[in-house]
Amino acid sequence: MDIEQTRYNMVEQQIRPWEVLNQDVLDLLFKVRREDFVPPAHQALAFVDMEIPLGHDQAMWTPKMEARVLQELDIRPGDRVLEIGTGSGYLTALLASRAAGVTSVDIFPEFTADATRKLRAHGFDNVTLHTADAARDWPDMSGFDAIVLTGSTPLLSEAFLQRLNVGGRLFAITGEAPVMHAQLITRTAPGATRSVTLFETCVAPLVNAPQPAAFVF
Repeated sequence: MDIEQTRYNMVEQQIRPWEVLNQDVLDLLFKVRREDFVPPAHQALAFVDMEIPLGHDQAMWTPKMEARVLQELDIRPGDRVLEIGTGSGYLTALLASRAAGVTSVDIFPEFTADATRKLRAHGFDNVTLHTADAARDWPDMSGFDAIVLTGSTPLLSEAFLQRLNVGGRLFAITGEAPVMHAQLITRTAPGATRSVTLFETCVAPLVNAPQPAAFVF
């Protein structure tokens, strides 16, 4: 297999047609090697348009989802980024390639340990990884310029919006199966946000994500 040709095909046949046209984002997909973050058992699927299992009922996003989210968040060189759900560490690496620093939190210790090893091997020294339950909040009073939730949530915790600096962007997939909505929420001023629905999708929920109140007869 010509791996570089396969990578090129992934970008041109999967990612670019999904409205990912930012050339900086597309170039980054050739620099950060996705196959290095895929579990060894699934190496042959590294460039396939599918979610790759990671264990614990979690999965890597499809390549086009990773690229689209990176484009929508519009990460800038001075940004502080919060990622809820480290997973394989690949999206973490993409974010860290564009941001000043990334804080990434995962509830599964083996995900944190594996991602730490991979990110260090690739020279990423602007990432801080934690093992914790952060589906509802991650306390950091200095605030973030971008936040991404890599699992879905039936309800979006208001706490994440409070962590955004003015001008900050939050990507979240809200709702429940079979149809969920990918949203980009921008904090436009203290106490004010603007929300745009980007597309429909369906991904695994964050562990311990907030749930709607049960209806009582």
